Parts: sequence; structure tokens; C-alpha cells
Amino acid sequence: MKNLIIDKKDHIALLTINRPEVRNALDGETYGELSEAIEDIKNDRSIRVLVITGADKSFCSGLDLKFAASMNNLTTLEFRTLLKKLQDMFSFEMLNIPVISAVNGYALGNGCDIAIASDIIIASENAIFGMVYTNLGMIPDLGGTFRLPRLIGSAMAKELILTGEKIDAKRALEIGMVSRVVPHDKLMDEAMGLAEKLAKRAPIAMAMAKKAINNGLDNNLQASLEFESYMQNVCIKSKDVTEAVIAFMEKREPDFTGE
Repeated sequence: MKNLIIDKKDHIALLTINRPEVRNALDGETYGELSEAIEDIKNDRSIRVLVITGADKSFCSGLDLKFAASMNNLTTLEFRTLLKKLQDMFSFEMLNIPVISAVNGYALGNGCDIAIASDIIIASENAIFGMVYTNLGMIPDLGGTFRLPRLIGSAMAKELILTGEKIDAKRALEIGMVSRVVPHDKLMDEAMGLAEKLAKRAPIAMAMAKKAINNGLDNNLQASLEFESYMQNVCIKSKDVTEAVIAFMEKREPDFTGE
């Protein structure tokens, strides 16, 4: 791939957006490569964790404005079809594996949307976040108006989206947008360390827990409890539960297979 670097090792896929000359902005070609890469990771049963980051000093500065200009030539149907494909691509809630964004610099517009679609955000102290859409006369279009209020509350989400202002990593941590902030030179060590820890967990349990958490965000307690019961039924019948019990009896670490 021209604009992405993908490294798979020890059940972890590391996906790096690699257009440093434009702060990893996304154009049509890069979106196409991302779609192909995410679909490949989705179908690769050996992968248990996805880590996303950006090359050089940026995570992703958002939509490439040259590509944005070309969209003016699309019909309404063509535009909505394209956008629906992009929205589906970044619906990381639908992936059965944890997704970690390691934000190393600018995460603006679509880049910020990608980060908040992840399950966990680890930010470098150099990270800058911004829902900068209104600065260009647009609105968040990859799910930001849905996800950001659930992450940081509606009042703060409205402030960030309506003003289009950027915030630093410290502020992002204060409002609950990110899980942790680390020194810039430790970012990938932290992200990959967490990924390695997750990769050793039971894959079915992680998938079911992720589904249950996401389901609970838009349900009441009773519906959530019923969903947990269904998810637990899937887990309890897996070979991983048997392996966990045997490993406990043998006083060793379990070797989960995702079966």
C-alpha cells in the first residue's frame, strides 16, 4: 500500500497512516487503502487487537482539502453513497476486537472522528484534538455527533463541535476524551504494551464484553442485563473458559485460542 503501513505480529495489527507530507490527511486513495486494510484485519482471525497511529508528527489532520473540493462534482446520491461507505468503515464498534488509537500529534476533523471511534485513546503529550469541521462550514460526518457527546457529555461536545476549537492532550484527559497521556517518546511503548496485554485475553470474552458495553450505552438496565446474560451464555460455552479453569488449577497463565 502507498499510504498505509500495516504490521501484524503476535495477534496485533499496527496500522500507520503514512502521508506525513500532508500531516496524514485522508484522500480518496488513502480511504480506499484503509477500507481494504480494515476489511483484511476484520477477516483475519489471528488478529486480536488493532492499533492505529500516524507517521511522523501527526495522527491524522483530517480530510485532504483537494479531495474535499473534488466532492463538489458528486451528485447528492453519489456523495451520500460515498459517505455511507466511509461511515461504515470507521464503525469500530462493529469490530470484535479492541481498537486502540495512539495519537501522536494532530487529530483533526476526520482524524478526531477516527480516534473517538476507537475503544481506547492513548495520547502523546504532543497530541492536539479538534472537531474543526465548522471552521470549513461543515459538520462531523463519521459519527462524531453521536460518539463525542457519549464520551464527554453533550455540553462539552457542543462546545468543541460548534466552536471548532482545538484542545491539547492535557485538556482531552481532563474532559475524559482520552484514557491516558504519556510522554511523546513513550507513546508507542504504552500503546503496544496495552495491546500485548489485551492480545493475551480471551478473544470471545473481549468481543462479548465490548458488545455488551456498547449495547448498554443506549439501553436501560433491564435490557442491558438481558444482553449480558446472552453474551455470557456465549462465553461460558467456549473452550477458553475451560482453559482458564485448567490454567488456574495448574497455576499457569492461560493460553486462549478464541474457540
